[in-house]
Amino acid sequence: MLGLAFAMAAPAQGGAPAGGGMMAQFQGLIPLVFMFAIFYFLLIRPQQKKAKEHRALLDALKKGDQVVTAGGMHGKVTALDDQVVTLEIAPGVNVRINKGYIASVKQD
Repeated sequence: MLGLAFAMAAPAQGGAPAGGGMMAQFQGLIPLVFMFAIFYFLLIRPQQKKAKEHRALLDALKKGDQVVTAGGMHGKVTALDDQVVTLEIAPGVNVRINKGYIASVKQD
């Protein structure tokens, strides 16, 4: 199998030009463009959409919301800063976490 790969990559012998010129190069580019399109629509675009939704969730966060963190901790938002959220996880127990670790807001 490896010998076949080297044989296909070897230049044409005898001084004759190999390949079909511009059309052969274009046909070699088509599968790469097709693969990039598949990766974009199946991986990149959905990930960007989910990140945009998460940013919107964090921007809409307000005091009194019931939230769940990425680690699974449930709590009530008692204070908000630019990057830090204070959660009350039990009466009188407050925890400060980074805002990006808020996974979801519970709907009551």
